[in-house]
Amino acid sequence: MKTKIKNAFSSRVNAIGLPILALCWISFFWGTTWIASKEGVKHMPALQLVAIRQFLGGFLYISYFLFKKTPWPKGKQWKTIIILSFLNFVLSNALSTWGVKYISSGLGAIIGACVPLWIVIISFFQGERLSKFSILGLIISFSGVCIIFYDHLSDFLIPDFKFGIIISIISTLTWAFGTLYTKQKAASFNPYFSLGIQMFLSSILVFAYTGAAGISVPLHEIPAISWWSIAYLVIFGSVLTFIAFIYALQHLPASISSVYSYINPIIAVLLGAIIFGETLNAAIAIGGSVTLFGLYLVNYALRKGRIKE
Repeated sequence: MKTKIKNAFSSRVNAIGLPILALCWISFFWGTTWIASKEGVKHMPALQLVAIRQFLGGFLYISYFLFKKTPWPKGKQWKTIIILSFLNFVLSNALSTWGVKYISSGLGAIIGACVPLWIVIISFFQGERLSKFSILGLIISFSGVCIIFYDHLSDFLIPDFKFGIIISIISTLTWAFGTLYTKQKAASFNPYFSLGIQMFLSSILVFAYTGAAGISVPLHEIPAISWWSIAYLVIFGSVLTFIAFIYALQHLPASISSVYSYINPIIAVLLGAIIFGETLNAAIAIGGSVTLFGLYLVNYALRKGRIKE
């Protein structure tokens, strides 16, 4: 009897504890990837770093599933995978990484957290009705962004800073389109295997672009610090944390599993200030908090289905 109770308790702890542990992992390590990206792109072309990272990450995923003799995608599944590869990795991941070459990692993370705002805006232009919480969240988030950028107004005169902001915003827009496309074209194909194929395909496209544009450097000229950054991004950003992310989505309510999106920017801002000496003042602290609160309201509306379909 005691053994049965012990086993039942252990199963209950695992059922609750492991998904929460996965969520804590996501919340911390995806925040740190902004720091790793910032360090890596200091010493090499950003898009080349992206290509190498996604090639290695995709190769590891695909190798594992080939070893497990997992069936390849079929028919229309390939179309979905290719489109998501382009939206989520060729554009979103690549542009957000490129962006932190010109702006702070904390600012890049805050911009990256704004994906739900684009989802609401895109949904509105597709004819869907917005709830009061969605509208209020948009207004509050926009106010928070204004507070943050008030401290950076003079920086917009710097072409590199302006370019970094623009491509970072575009990266959030493409991720939002990818999220909506996933929702519309949800497939039964293994999400982990799909992720690996998306990474691998995107790396080929980014490699092709960097080669044609002549912006890559020979591998032996890439310094050790960038290789360490790539290794960290592959292991913690592209493999382990994506596994934890999908696991958390499968085992936790959306209201809990989305918590990571509010913690990632905080981790990135704090570590950016500690490691790189990036600015951490009242404008960023207050503006970031206001923006995240607005994002919470938007996510709340999305979870409750108050954007009428």
